[in-house]
Amino acid sequence: MLEGKRLLITGVATNNSIAYSAAEQAQQLGAEVILTSFGRMRRMTERAAKGLPEEPEVLELDVNQPDDFESLTADLEQRWGGIDGALHAIAFAPADAIGGQFLSTPPESATSAFATSAFSLKSLATALLPLFEAGDSPGGSLVALDFDASVAWPSYDWMGVSKAALESVGRYLARDLGSRGVRVNLVSAGPVATPAAGGIPGFELLAEEWGRRAPLGWDTEDAGPVGATICFLFSDLSRGMTGEILHVDGGFHAMGAPLDTQEAEEAPDGESSSDEAEEEASAVGE
Repeated sequence: MLEGKRLLITGVATNNSIAYSAAEQAQQLGAEVILTSFGRMRRMTERAAKGLPEEPEVLELDVNQPDDFESLTADLEQRWGGIDGALHAIAFAPADAIGGQFLSTPPESATSAFATSAFSLKSLATALLPLFEAGDSPGGSLVALDFDASVAWPSYDWMGVSKAALESVGRYLARDLGSRGVRVNLVSAGPVATPAAGGIPGFELLAEEWGRRAPLGWDTEDAGPVGATICFLFSDLSRGMTGEILHVDGGFHAMGAPLDTQEAEEAPDGESSSDEAEEEASAVGE
């Protein structure tokens, strides 16, 4: 499905990362992959890269350093001459911008969260645009990782605001890059136990609620379904899609309240056996 595709994957920290799952599945589907990282995290990324089917190179990219984007473009142009897809899996908020401190967050911390988590998608898009347009078949797919910003979440605070900005940036990029053959879509993932999730206060409670409400169920230890959707968006199967937000969350986003998993009520005649009631409850739970 991705045979011959050249993909840039950001955001791999460990083999639990959603970006790692995307890179792994992309390689299995025939793509050539390069990762990015920066600073002290680069060692973690390089260590995780060794576990992929084919160990990819790791290039330096700090999204708050404009020179890094210039170097990235030049490096990829020399290596590949063009690019077919990229994953933006980058987010950061200072400690005083999350954890229930929304009202007291200083402007510089909110700005930092926005710059790293949302504006960086625009920066990545513009840095890669010459590479998307190069070659005989110009165009490609830019995908960003999202967490549903249509509602307010406990403790998520200015990271939630930044994700709302990310969604808007995605739509405007879809508008401006569509005529140049570049698709821009977001994947709104359910909670996955990644290093980034570990920094969100109350993550465990959120994950527990997800298991109760998602009609398909949800495994916080399995990033595979999210990675598979990212690969779909990289593929030509998604060639008619842009400006979209795909929810990969077990259906959680579509439910208005927790699912009723309690034991089914007795039949009107009062003759329903406990075994029958248990079987009926099980069917509701599925």
